[in-house]
Amino acid sequence: MRRRSFIQKAGLLGAGLVASDLVSFAAPAFSGPSSTFPTVRTPLASRHFSSKAVESAITEFSAKVKNKEMAWLFNNCFPNTLDTTVTYTENAGKPDTYVITGDIDAMWLRDSTAQVWPYLPFLKKDKPLKNLVNGVINHQVKCILKDPYANAFYNDPNKVGEWKNDVTDMKPGLHERKWEIDSLCYPIRLAYRYWKETNDTTPFDADWQSSVKLTLKTFKEQQRKENDGPYTFQRHTSWATDGVPMMGYGYPVKPVGLICSTFRPSDDATVYSFLVPSNFFAVVSLKQAAEIFRAIKADEQTAKDLDALAIEVQDALQKYAVFNHEKYGKVYAFEVNGMGSYNMMDDANIPSLLALPYLGAVAADDPIYQNTRKMIHSLDDNPFFFKGTAAEGIGGPHIGKDMIWPMSIIARGLTSSDDKEIKLCLDMLQKCHGDTGFMHESFHKNDPKKFTRAWFAWTNTIFGEFLWKTYQERPHLLA
Repeated sequence: MRRRSFIQKAGLLGAGLVASDLVSFAAPAFSGPSSTFPTVRTPLASRHFSSKAVESAITEFSAKVKNKEMAWLFNNCFPNTLDTTVTYTENAGKPDTYVITGDIDAMWLRDSTAQVWPYLPFLKKDKPLKNLVNGVINHQVKCILKDPYANAFYNDPNKVGEWKNDVTDMKPGLHERKWEIDSLCYPIRLAYRYWKETNDTTPFDADWQSSVKLTLKTFKEQQRKENDGPYTFQRHTSWATDGVPMMGYGYPVKPVGLICSTFRPSDDATVYSFLVPSNFFAVVSLKQAAEIFRAIKADEQTAKDLDALAIEVQDALQKYAVFNHEKYGKVYAFEVNGMGSYNMMDDANIPSLLALPYLGAVAADDPIYQNTRKMIHSLDDNPFFFKGTAAEGIGGPHIGKDMIWPMSIIARGLTSSDDKEIKLCLDMLQKCHGDTGFMHESFHKNDPKKFTRAWFAWTNTIFGEFLWKTYQERPHLLA
């Protein structure tokens, strides 16, 4: 089913708006009984996986955090990926973990990394959890080797899905074949952090190395230096952002060293194919892959090639992705074409301009990033920044006007060092769950009960990551 089709509508959840430079959205108490919160977490017997380390963190958070609604939300959201979306098996003696995104029975390379990412600090304390994440890495490798241009896969390699008639090289086992740079970055991000947390190099076998080499090959193809490359995509649809112009290649770009991404991490088509946040992400991932190759004493030439492409893309970003804004000074554009055209906006999905420090792509105090951060949180300068009576935040064309994505509020909090701004994000998130106890894909700026996707594990888990980080670093904000 389409992601955008999961819409829940209910009554209005009122909210007060206090005007200031940094608007305050005071979080009201849960609208149910004053001292009780309904049990909405999946019952123990029905959970897909249970982690002792994660449960211990939930117990600690619940005991020490004074804001009981936040404790309830953490209890529901942080383990949601483990409770509801993972299927762990062993294949030829190797861990194998299939991770659905939530209400869609398919595994996105992006989402599956992001969904288990917040659990990585707990791997040393929990061997079954370590095996589970190892299994995600192994399953992602199988997906990449099947088709590096696909973004989402079925567990059944013979399943044929609803997008079987897309005009691209569809094959059984693919849910969707949208080329997105970040789909090949996220598996490297997961593998690298797993290695750093555990010192375990067993996932980096010949298949994993082949998947990285295929990633490198695909990135180089999509630099489009000699031709437009092997990938095209078209869909029979009236939804504009699902279609790709120019016979499925997208609008022309000048080959300047950047990598083309036909789609954004929202699964919407790019306007200009050089998607800046994803190119920043690629730089980080290429460097990380090169470091792993050297650590396991694999192919040194591949490590050099990975580093060389990272440098080439990084230099091209500084030359072609930075523009002088009349109000903010130097800022990063969202998309460019290498010919001087650019798209000034941001989208809620990660990688985004807002989330660049979260991905390790730029420093949070980088002046250009700080200027960009101001621009994308402006009603006048980012067409997808929305502000209403319930909250303010970034959305995108995937759902549409006035629909804020909690993910953008979470990314804002995760990349801020300002107590007032972090508290603002916490207050907005506390009141945007629509009395469900879970985060959603998006909600209306004036009505959190009008939301999309009742079951969206990525947002639930990254929200838990934000709460855990705040608890560890700034517990006074959860009082």
